[in-house]
Amino acid sequence: MKKFFLSIIFFAAIFQGNAQAKGVKIGYIDMDYILENVPDYREASVQLEQKAQKWKQDIEVKKNEIIKLKDGLKIEKALLTKELVDERDEEIKFLESELLDYQQKRFGPNGDLMVQKSSIIKPIQDQVFNAVQDIADAKKYDFIFDKSSDLTMLFSAKRYDISDQVVRTITRAGKKEEMSKKQLKALEEKEAKEDVVDENPVLADRKKLLDEKKALARKAIEDRKELVAQKKKDFEEKRKKLIEEAQAKKNGTTIDSTKTTTTNVVNDKLVDPRKVATDSLKSVKEKERLLLIENNKKNLQDKKEAVAQKKKEFEERRKKLLEDQEAKRAEKLKQKEQQKP
Repeated sequence: MKKFFLSIIFFAAIFQGNAQAKGVKIGYIDMDYILENVPDYREASVQLEQKAQKWKQDIEVKKNEIIKLKDGLKIEKALLTKELVDERDEEIKFLESELLDYQQKRFGPNGDLMVQKSSIIKPIQDQVFNAVQDIADAKKYDFIFDKSSDLTMLFSAKRYDISDQVVRTITRAGKKEEMSKKQLKALEEKEAKEDVVDENPVLADRKKLLDEKKALARKAIEDRKELVAQKKKDFEEKRKKLIEEAQAKKNGTTIDSTKTTTTNVVNDKLVDPRKVATDSLKSVKEKERLLLIENNKKNLQDKKEAVAQKKKEFEERRKKLLEDQEAKRAEKLKQKEQQKP
């Protein structure tokens, strides 16, 4: 194994020297990441996990049965003959041996779990191999490594990772059979753009920033909708309450938090119920108008604050992106200066 690693390091050094001299194109994949993102493998893994949980439950049931038999034997041992004790011991040992065999059958090195897991992984590995071959031929890669294999990668720049391209190549195979020519062409154009972004870190950063900006905009819209709905609800509740108060005054009643009483006298003077109703309705309309103005002012202020916050966040991200790009350029210049004789 040690010789293997030394050989890998040696060849990697050669590849690096050739890459600098001849422009050799190198990439890598992460098999673990690919398996997690392939739908067929995820579904099969979930089903296998459900089976494994059922097997574990069966094992627990058998263990509990053996524990009960042992506890019962301890309690009754003084009352049993030696022959019966020996018979119970033999039964317990037989069940323990049976349990061990079952565990090995399900979870052993050659058990059902490992065999079925291999049967799930093998077809995906074949698809990955074919996808890597297609990508290497199409994009002229000279070497493609597997990050999750025995090859120890001490450092790997993200821009050389083609795992997402492999996942897209695998998943597009199933889609192509169900698509028309127009849909297929649109999908290929979209994937070509995504591949360009994957290979260009600057474009990837811009795309990420744009996606974040869109997500923030969507969230701001949702927050505004929720705020408007809540304000509308509060407004309707206040309006309903004012109308109820006006109706109560019209009927000559007063609304109290604990009880409702009837009266025809206000400040020890008789009043006309129709006048009270008219005045109350005018008061309600005036309060509604003031409340509407207040809500409009609040909505306008909220919108201004949301726009200012989004602008601030965008400028901060833009500034950080520019700083990162400047740092990368400075690092590249520094490396070139170090490489000069």
